[in-house]
Amino acid sequence: MNKLSLPSNKHKLLLHSCCAPCSGDIMKRLIDSDICFTVYFYNPNIHPYEEYMLRKEENMAFANNNGIPFIDADYNPRKWFELTKNMEWEPERGKRCSTCFDMRFVKTAEYAYKNNFDIISSTLGISRWKDMSQINRSGEYAASKYPELIYWTFNWRKENGSQNMIETSKDEQFYMQEYCGCVYSLRDTNIWRRKNNRPKIIIGEKYYSHSNKKSTNNKKPYQAEPSKK
Repeated sequence: MNKLSLPSNKHKLLLHSCCAPCSGDIMKRLIDSDICFTVYFYNPNIHPYEEYMLRKEENMAFANNNGIPFIDADYNPRKWFELTKNMEWEPERGKRCSTCFDMRFVKTAEYAYKNNFDIISSTLGISRWKDMSQINRSGEYAASKYPELIYWTFNWRKENGSQNMIETSKDEQFYMQEYCGCVYSLRDTNIWRRKNNRPKIIIGEKYYSHSNKKSTNNKKPYQAEPSKK
């Protein structure tokens, strides 16, 4: 896999992350590419709190195990509910999602600007369930609020990124999220499951695994590949 490089002569990346499965392989690629980056976790959309903590703590542990700085931002779901008021029945990838992305990326951009980061990006785009152009619009909007800051629109799905994400999640035995994250996506997913005679989602039940069984082995830090000269 080709090494990555930051665009426009930027050198310090603040990477907004939504969870360990989406960020795991991306973080490995950044480590292998010798890119200086910090993970920024700000996701007040995630519901319920138990789900939020599962996603955050696993993401934090993976970052810490690999020596990557991790910023744990505030969890303020009240503000998220205020911003998405009257959007309760918007479809996935609709107006509510754009509002959600804007909220998270604007705070990411603000932190980046105040702490000398010159570029931001997000792991959200690696998911095939997300609209890449919608995410990029929100990211570029957020970055435009601060001089010299840009949003990196790199397509993390390139070079089998989505499949590598799954393989890394299996290797690390990450928690498997079964809905996007917000209370409305949880509701809509369970409505679909009920209509299709599927059991409702149980928080904290499923994990990625090559054998479909969660291991109790301690996780080891990811080891970057030796430089090839």
